[in-house]
Parts: sequence; C-alpha cells; structure tokens
Amino acid sequence: MPALVNSGHSHRPTTKSSNKPFKSRKASKGSLRNAAKGKVADERGLRKTPHQQIMSKIDRRNQAKQRQLIKLREHQNETSVFSGRDGAPKNVAVIPLCRDGDAAAAITSLNGSIDLEAEVPETGCVRVPVDRFKQKLQYIPLTRDLTASLDAARVADFVVLVLSADEEVDDLGELILRSVESQGLSTLFTVVQGLNKIEPAKQRLSILGSLKSYIMHFHPEQEKVYSLDNRQECSNLMRSLCNTTPKGIRWRDERSWMLVEDVNFSTSRSESTILTGVIRGKGLKADRLVQVGDWGTFQIEKITAAPIAVRPKKGDNAMPVEEAAAEETLDLPGEDRDDVDDLAPEEVFMADVEDEEMVTDGATVAGVSSKKGVLLDEHHYFSDEDSHPKVRKLPRGTSSYQAAWYLEDDVSDSGSDLDDFEMKDVDDAEDAAQPQDGVEGHAARETQTEAGGSEYPQSEMFIEPDEDDDAMELEAYRKKKRSDAEDDMEFPDEIELHPQVLARERLAKYRGLKSLRSSPWQEDEDRAHEPEEWQRLLRIPDYQASRTTSSREALVGGVAPGTRVHVHLKGVPTTARESYNPARPVTLFSLLRHENKRTAVNVLINLSSDYPTSLKSKEELIMQCGPRRFVINPLFSQGGNTPNDVHKYCRYLHPGQSAVATFMGPVTWGAVPALFYKRTVPAAAGESSNSSNSSDEEQSTLPLTLVATGTALPPSTSRVIAKRAVLTGHPYHIHKKIVTIRYMFFNREDVEWFKALPLWTKRGRSGHIKEPLGTHGYFKATFDERINPQDSVGVSLYKRVWPHNARLLDGGLPLEVGEVVSGEVPASEAMDAEIS
Repeated sequence: MPALVNSGHSHRPTTKSSNKPFKSRKASKGSLRNAAKGKVADERGLRKTPHQQIMSKIDRRNQAKQRQLIKLREHQNETSVFSGRDGAPKNVAVIPLCRDGDAAAAITSLNGSIDLEAEVPETGCVRVPVDRFKQKLQYIPLTRDLTASLDAARVADFVVLVLSADEEVDDLGELILRSVESQGLSTLFTVVQGLNKIEPAKQRLSILGSLKSYIMHFHPEQEKVYSLDNRQECSNLMRSLCNTTPKGIRWRDERSWMLVEDVNFSTSRSESTILTGVIRGKGLKADRLVQVGDWGTFQIEKITAAPIAVRPKKGDNAMPVEEAAAEETLDLPGEDRDDVDDLAPEEVFMADVEDEEMVTDGATVAGVSSKKGVLLDEHHYFSDEDSHPKVRKLPRGTSSYQAAWYLEDDVSDSGSDLDDFEMKDVDDAEDAAQPQDGVEGHAARETQTEAGGSEYPQSEMFIEPDEDDDAMELEAYRKKKRSDAEDDMEFPDEIELHPQVLARERLAKYRGLKSLRSSPWQEDEDRAHEPEEWQRLLRIPDYQASRTTSSREALVGGVAPGTRVHVHLKGVPTTARESYNPARPVTLFSLLRHENKRTAVNVLINLSSDYPTSLKSKEELIMQCGPRRFVINPLFSQGGNTPNDVHKYCRYLHPGQSAVATFMGPVTWGAVPALFYKRTVPAAAGESSNSSNSSDEEQSTLPLTLVATGTALPPSTSRVIAKRAVLTGHPYHIHKKIVTIRYMFFNREDVEWFKALPLWTKRGRSGHIKEPLGTHGYFKATFDERINPQDSVGVSLYKRVWPHNARLLDGGLPLEVGEVVSGEVPASEAMDAEIS
C-alpha cells in the first residue's frame, strides 16, 4: 500500500513567468510615486533659512531653550496673581440657563467631588480654598437675571453654564447666553444637571449629545459637557478650574478692575463709601476715576490695605493681621487727579465765541439778506454777481491779453467752439458710487443711456398747463410711484413736496454738494443749528496717540494686582444704597484718562439678520459698552473713510446691515464690544397674534431683545453726518440734450433758488438747470448726453444732523414691562424731525 501524500507539500508553479523589467535611465514620476507608496519625506530635520544652515547644533538648542524660557516667564506672569498663600482667588461665575437650574446645587456638587465642605449661600460670593491643587476659588452663584449674569461674566475668570436634562433653554436663557458671549467671554465650561433622573438610561447619551450640539452652535470649542451627577467628571472639572490659566478679556485686562466682596455705605455726606475686594488687571490708582456698576462714576479718596484676618498662633500676643494693617494707606490722590466734569468749562471758549460773533455778526446779517440761491459747496451762487468776476466763455486757445478784446456779444451762443475760461475740471478717481452721490456716480459721456430715438424729435413751444389738469396728472404720477416698491429701493431718500409748500422754506437748512465724498463742507452755516454743548465736547485730533498715552499710563504705578484693598469712594448718592441688591454682583472698573469726558461717540453696529424688522434712526436703544450702560437715540450713517469726512445719514438700518451709530457720550478707548437692546412688547401683554399689525418682535416673551452688537470706533466731532433729501422730476419734453422737467418744483421762485444745483438721472446722466418756464415750476435743463424718456431726473440736497445725548441707565437692564424710560425726543431735538 503506497504511503500517504503530505497535504502540506506542493510543487512550484511552472506556468508563472517573470519578465525582465524595463530599464530606464531616468525614473518617471509614476514609478517614484509607486515606489514611495504614499510616504512623504520628513522635513523636520532640514534647515531652511541660511541662518539655520550655518547654526550649529548647540546654537539651535540654545535658541529653543530661550523660547521655552520666554514662554515660561509669560505663563508665570499670568499666573503669579493666583500663586501663594495671599494670592487672588479665581472668580467662577455659575449661570443657569434653564428654569430648573440651581447654581448653588451645582457648586455643592463640584465641591463634594473633592471632599470640600463649604456652605454655599443663595446670594453673594463664596470663597473656597482648594488645598489639593493649592488654589482658591471664588464662586458667584447666580439666578436667571440678565444684569447679574452680565456683571458676573465681566469679572469672571471662568464661566460655568448650567444646562438641564429635563428643560430646554427658553428665550431668557438664550438671551443671557448671547449677551454674555457678545460682551467678551473668558474660559467657558458647560455642565448638565439631572442627567441620572432620565429613564430609561439608554436615552441619557442622546440627551447629552443634543446638549453638546446646542452649546457647540454658540461655542464650537465646547467639546465636553460635564455631568454634575458623575463624581469623576466633577473632579475633572475642578482640576481644570484650578490648573487652567484663564484666557481673559482684552478690553478688561487693559484696565484695573475688581469684584466687590463687601459694601459699607456711608451714613453722612462727610463719610465715604467703602468697597472691599481684590484688585485685578492693571494697578489701581487713586488719581483715576472708577465706574461702579450702574451707580455712576466716582472719585477715590484713598486706598487702604484689607488683608484677610489670620488667626494668631496659640500663646502669641500679636493682634490679627487685619487689625494690624487696617490703617495702612496704599495710595492717595495727587495733583494729577481726574475730575468728574464731563464737559469743558464754559469760560474757556466763551470769549472766543463772543469775538467770533462780533466779527461775523454783521456779515451774517448782510449775507442772509443778500442770498439769492442755495449753498453749493462753499458758495451761494447768483447771490453776489457784482462782487465776483463773471466767468466768460471764450474760444479755445485764447490768452488773457486776447480775452480783453472779446465782448460778450462777439461769442456764439451755441457754445460748440468754446471753453470755460479760468475753469479746470479735475476727475477724482473714486470707488463706484450712485448717481445721487455726485460726480462720482455719473456715467461716462460715451455710455449709451437712451434705448431708442427721442419721444419728442422736434422742439416745441412751451404752453402753460391748466392748474386742474396739472394737479390731476401730478396725483396720478405719484400714485404710480407709490405702488412701485422698486422705486423706493432706488431712491431711499426721495421726498415729495406739496404744491402749496415753498421748497426754499421747507429745505432752508439744506445745501448742495457736487460730490458727497470730496466736496468741502462749510461748517460756518451749521453754527446756528449745533447743540448747545457741542463746543464744550472733548476734541481728539490724534486718536491713536491719545489712546496709546492713556493705556501706557495704566501700566505704571498704582496698587499691585492681587492685593485685597478697601476703596474709599467720594460722593456716592443715597439712591445707590436703595438700589443695592446683594443677589447682583457689584463690579468696579478704573477708567483710563479722559474716559469720563463727553464727545461724539461712534460705534459700529451690526443688526442681527434674525431680527425681523428694521431699526429706525433716533429710535431709543439700551447700549452696554464695556463697564457702562446708556440709553441712547443714535444716528445711523454710512461707514468708511472719505476725503471730506462727510458720511450719508441712514434713516433705517435693515436686518443684516452694518452702520455707524453716533451719539454724545463719554469716551471709550480701544475696540470695546457693545451690545444694543431694544424694548419689545411681550406676547402676553401685547396685542393678539391674530392682529393684522402684529410683528415677530411683538410675539417675544421678553420685554427686552438683543437686536445688535458692535464695536467702539474712534470718536470724532469733525465727522459730518449729512442727511440727504432727493427731489425728483419727470421729463416732459426732450429735444436732444435740452429737456423740460416738471413735478420737481411748483413755483418759479423755487426754480430760481435751486438753479445752481447739479441735476442727475438714475441712469447716470448729469446736467444743470438752464432757465425756468412759466409759473408752475417747470424748467428747462441741459444734460451731457441725450436721456431716456423713462428716466427720472433728481437733485440731491444735504443738511447736517447732530447726535443726541446719551443718558446713564439706572437700576440695570429692565426685564419688567414699563421699566425702560420713555423714548421721547426732547422738544429741542424734535425740530430736526424726518422729512418724509
């Protein structure tokens, strides 16, 4: 019987053949790529720069070590304020966003995870020493209060948001979240309460994922949501709070600030109010003013030491540390002390104003009586024809000597071979502009703006229309325009004059500009209409230099950060004691030099695209900028830089748009974030949702809505906000470049008054008024090219509008109906009402 064949043995295959590989003198890209098999050459060891190529290995190690030492030194400077037995505690603000959120219970869970026993009050701050990590934490438990949450987050090193596993974040919680995020936020952590109460247990992961997705919508860096029911996660969060270096807030770290731990109000006017806390940020100086919550701005009488009392050792007769250092004065105000006056003294400029009035008074009276036309740039044309030499039209190439031999009648009236003598046209290269902006928006002469032949190929004699027929045609023309919504988008500043109203009287404050961007603005015409305190405002010729000087002053001197002090304030009113609420944290911010003085403040405002309606200029808003809150009626204007510093006034700010909000208020140095709130009517207290005039904002459940955010811009009193009024007319007769226009004016005197203003069309053509026709406001105009019969002819007028005063907000942000002060504009400011 033959032996069994081993199943593991096999002969080599004889059918497989390996051909000789192709020999190439140069490897192809494909072969190199296949040979690399996806590997990339390691470039970490290559020396790229010439300096690195000649550096030795020891020099490179030394350079890397120096970088490490620099980073270590910066880290030590950031954390030195928290180190040591007397180091400052880390402020932790605990903000619940849901109705069933409990900040005190959250703090208890965190402390219990590392076996800390500390009583957590419902209101007020609590300091807890963490011996395991050699740090101190100061918790700020909060309720769902918008003002308290903003004040606490402003001075917090860490913000802990408390979510609920049962309740969703309502409108108030989302308002708090958006507000805290927009004002500037330090390091953020998110926790959830009541996760173990969810049954069945398999739904807990889905709920945790949903909460993580929600918070990442606002803060994408929040990749972890800690559960307060899990002891290990609470312990990890406590480790992060103690070991993590807070990233801080830039605008806050440029100033000295303090979380007030205790307030001792004065009992009489001779005594001072004492605030106790730990200095943070920059050094606190007694010469600078301080802003305390919503109480106002005050002067510092003195700064004294306030160390925490330490129990003496047994058998030691020494007194406690707090009693020994109670009388130690750390800083006193000097000669460089800031005052609380927000306006310049009236006596400083009154003499100059009187001298200027004496010089210009007679000329002004004489000028008013002699004016025969509207102001265009810097001249009242047709007003003093005898005092200025008349510009003569002469043939091209005529010298000044030859010009004396030409009489006025020797020149042809056609003007085809003539040139404006003593006139030079300068073409300014500007960005694309609208026709109503001036010469920059006009179309080139070669541009074809007329689609076909003229509607009126031959010149016709002008016939005075009948009054009744003309009134009916005007009414039909305006009704057609009102039904067209696109026309309002093309001409947002267009106004309509009543036939019985004189345009020169209603538009007496307006003037003409050849170019909105480059034409000079004559400020002498505005002196009669400027606010009473305008000349007493702070004027800053060089903003960047002034800001740098004020910021550098805060770097030197003062009581060092991390010191616990008593700040003695002067002049705190009794209303502050009445409005004091222990549940709301009190903050103290030191103002930089000049930050209490009023000027024309500019703030970039970005209206949220989620807001359903447009904001009207001069509408009342509540603004928070840095440590202060104001009630403002801002003017909206276009941003950007122009050669003449003239910016167009915006009647409305539409959702998703940006503008510059201007008002008179105190200076704020730097790009400080700003929040804008508007009072709304809650759905429960407002009209029914079935009402025809109800809007989305009326259906809000809160009386306060965050409508916009922004950033502080450099203030300027020389920035001109020009309100534009556009008068439009309709081409009546067209003959080549000469057009008869109607419906712009309604009497001959108005045509003569506004004769100097340049005309424009929406298709980019430009022209001027040649002569009036009849008594109904018809006139003949000449354009640079033939115009289309369907085109509209317009003229732009401008007047300067002045910002309104800001008022300090008392009592915090209102969340009850009726708490917001009335938004009525004073009678003196109502004179500048809308023309529409």
